[in-house]
Amino acid sequence: MLFLCHMQETVHNYSNLYDFTVAVFTKIGCPQNEAMAAAKVLLAADLRGIDSHGVARLSGYVRLWDVKRVNATPQIKVIHETPSTAVIDGDSGLGLVVAPFAMQVAINKAKNVGTGWVSVQNSNHYGIAAAHAMMALEQDMIGISMTNASPLVAPTFSIDKMLGTNPICVAAPALNQPAFVADLATTTAANGKLEILQRKNADTPVGWVQDAEGNASTDANILKKGGALLPLGGDREHGSHKGYALGAVVDIFSGILSGANYAPWVPPFPAYVPMPDKQPGKGIGHFFGAMRIDAFRPAEAFKKDMDDWIEGFRKAKPSPGNEKVLVPGDPEREMQKERMENGIPLVASVAEDLKKLAERFEINF
Repeated sequence: MLFLCHMQETVHNYSNLYDFTVAVFTKIGCPQNEAMAAAKVLLAADLRGIDSHGVARLSGYVRLWDVKRVNATPQIKVIHETPSTAVIDGDSGLGLVVAPFAMQVAINKAKNVGTGWVSVQNSNHYGIAAAHAMMALEQDMIGISMTNASPLVAPTFSIDKMLGTNPICVAAPALNQPAFVADLATTTAANGKLEILQRKNADTPVGWVQDAEGNASTDANILKKGGALLPLGGDREHGSHKGYALGAVVDIFSGILSGANYAPWVPPFPAYVPMPDKQPGKGIGHFFGAMRIDAFRPAEAFKKDMDDWIEGFRKAKPSPGNEKVLVPGDPEREMQKERMENGIPLVASVAEDLKKLAERFEINF
């Protein structure tokens, strides 16, 4: 089902986009179960309103496969472990497949010993962090997910791109309230937000990017001209050193702890960008955690207090001009409900990309 939305958008229902995405991943050689897992993670981004990380990236994954940087049939394996920890080699598989596998290992370890911690090497872009952290919720666990990414971010006081957008997600269950889900890049804006602005020929807000000389910029295409994304905070005066530190923590947990690449040597997502000369590790790195709540206190008591905590924030008095205080996860959950009912909008350039994939692989779109 497809229908026209305003201006240059078309709206597609979830099941059609899911089936199409599964078909594309199958066409590049993914086993059916892994194609389904990858499609579920990818579409989770579209449903939750993170359009930069959804089907807009599907052609990018295919291009990585074209240049043999993605292995469609990886032999994912644990290469080191203790009762509560593991390191996983993703065998250059889709991060959309490797990450759920790794998160499940963390969950299984938490079931056995209370907590599970898994670092991953030799993987690729894994979609949205929340898709993996939220796997823990149905097990009465807190889930943690993070990943490093290709260098687009200049640390505070630098013009060199040294870090990725390096997102973190923490998901915690509640009793009657919806789960708390904090999913954030450690930059002021993720690169995908720039891609959305590029498709709309729009400028960025101040504080998102800088030019090649380190000057403030609002050019959404500035990365292609030697510029950089800025850490969360934008500049030192507004706390960018804290965003820089958070991004560094993610890089250390995801890259150095696992034996993946790190800092400016993390492989780029665009297939046309050359690989870094130096490769200190293997592929992109991720880090996952699962914490059984009853390893700390009774789960029901924790979830009851989470309800109380969430309700307290919902009752907080809004500042002038604002309707209500949001709890992390609220906007994405509301968007998911809306898009499951009314469809997922795709801008013209993304729909065109998918049509080209449909023609190439002889799939209906």
